[in-house]
Amino acid sequence: MKRPIILGSTSPFRKAILEKLAIPFVCCAPDVDESANNNESPQQLVERLAVEKAQAVAKHYEHGLVIGSDQLAVVNGKVLGKPHSHENAVAQLQASSGNVVTFYTGLSLLDAQSGQFESLVEPFEVHFRTLTDDEIEHYLTLETPYKCAGSFKSEAAGIALFEKLVGDDPNTLMGMPLIRLIELLRRQQVDVLALANEHNH
Repeated sequence: MKRPIILGSTSPFRKAILEKLAIPFVCCAPDVDESANNNESPQQLVERLAVEKAQAVAKHYEHGLVIGSDQLAVVNGKVLGKPHSHENAVAQLQASSGNVVTFYTGLSLLDAQSGQFESLVEPFEVHFRTLTDDEIEHYLTLETPYKCAGSFKSEAAGIALFEKLVGDDPNTLMGMPLIRLIELLRRQQVDVLALANEHNH
């Protein structure tokens, strides 16, 4: 019996990334508390939340492979949340200027029938140029990235803020490490290319 693939997320970014694979999947919103536990590192937090999101969604399905994911951005040991305001965004970009922002993305793949899962954390580094106040103002006025962790959209004009990007998979930065996900699916006997071929013909 074929196990359906379920994305435990309502993020339009994650959905768009998974659509690149051209495989059939459905989305389901995970209902989990995302607050950190005491003394939990960013890496531990994103991995735990990726697993908890997959587990929360799996309760609604008798069988299927559930994908859970969570991401945090960290600069100098401090987590960068969504700024929500211009002032906060300015402060975040000033803190990132000349520094490295590391994105940690937790990924989990869970078999809804057995409850067994695999999980991992994939890092991705964004090296910022030294930014002037004018550059920060121009960028924020242009893209208003107030709902984006770290106050930038790397897939658009945010690229003008960077010196270099360091990571195994550019999709990770957008919130979904596809290369790692394909590995996890392969371990569950899901051949992504064969499935996509079948789905599209």
